[in-house]
Amino acid sequence: MKESDKNIENLIDKMMSENTLESPSIDFTSKIMSQVLVAEKSKIKAYKPLISKTTWIFIGISLIALTAYSIYSNNGISNFGIDKTYSDKASALFSGIHFSKNIMYALLIVPFMILIQIGVLKNYFDKKYQL
Repeated sequence: MKESDKNIENLIDKMMSENTLESPSIDFTSKIMSQVLVAEKSKIKAYKPLISKTTWIFIGISLIALTAYSIYSNNGISNFGIDKTYSDKASALFSGIHFSKNIMYALLIVPFMILIQIGVLKNYFDKKYQL
């Protein structure tokens, strides 16, 4: 059995000495990387927001105009079709609720902070994932 093992080993050595190791071409890595980059670029889609900037500007201007109109109009809330009876019922409904100053400040400040945070995070992720 040892004799056959030596014969097999000699045969393998002979085969290995006749065949050299294959090596890739010089620019093999650059060719592969160029193909990978082309494949990645084809998968990436450009970001397109659901609501465009012009639409946001229109919404903002409309809200500001509506607020200014309601504040500076002579008839106040009745201009929007809400009678005085409905506004009295609404004020009577919420008349028993009293908030402390801290809660009022929080209710006023938190929405603005959330809007600021959304803007900051959007800029952060836009810079982080730029192409």
